[in-house]
Amino acid sequence: MIEWIKNDKHLEQVQEKHKEFLVLFFYADFSSSAKRALAELEQFSKENKEAPVYVINVERVKGVHKKFGVKNIPTFLTLKKGKVFWRIEGVESAQLYTRILSGMNSSSTMSGKKGISHRVVVYSGSGCPACGTAKSYLRSRGVNFREIDISRDQHAAERLVQRSGQMAVPQIDIDGHLIVGFDKTKIDRFLSN
Repeated sequence: MIEWIKNDKHLEQVQEKHKEFLVLFFYADFSSSAKRALAELEQFSKENKEAPVYVINVERVKGVHKKFGVKNIPTFLTLKKGKVFWRIEGVESAQLYTRILSGMNSSSTMSGKKGISHRVVVYSGSGCPACGTAKSYLRSRGVNFREIDISRDQHAAERLVQRSGQMAVPQIDIDGHLIVGFDKTKIDRFLSN
């Protein structure tokens, strides 16, 4: 079921009602990506009617996005016990949303080992073959990840250079460990922890 948040008070009521688990989707009419992502989320919601999914239109419900650290539209958040557990920026498929939520229900994020949860971010760039290979490899292992295209996000690019000292892509952050380039051995090692 998808429901639209009307105002701050409505959001507070929703958070109180769904203390254990909640999905928030930050949307704006001006974003074509948000419209595509909303269509995928609607498909997901049809197949997963029990999942509490709420959409916040940032043009109508002002300032709420700041409370959750949302800087990009669209952004998909899952909250567990009131805390952000999973964050995806951009457009993803209904299937990925399903995998994320099925992983949350089993306390796993599909890392290949039941019960292990990893925070994975892939920093990529447009036209990067190694980035595609890295993402395909992670998907083949059933790992959910957030992708940030540094060619479109200058602030992310600057932060990445500060962290690694390099502009090279892909760079993969697994639970705070940064891997420069596509290195299966390191990826496997960090995912096995």
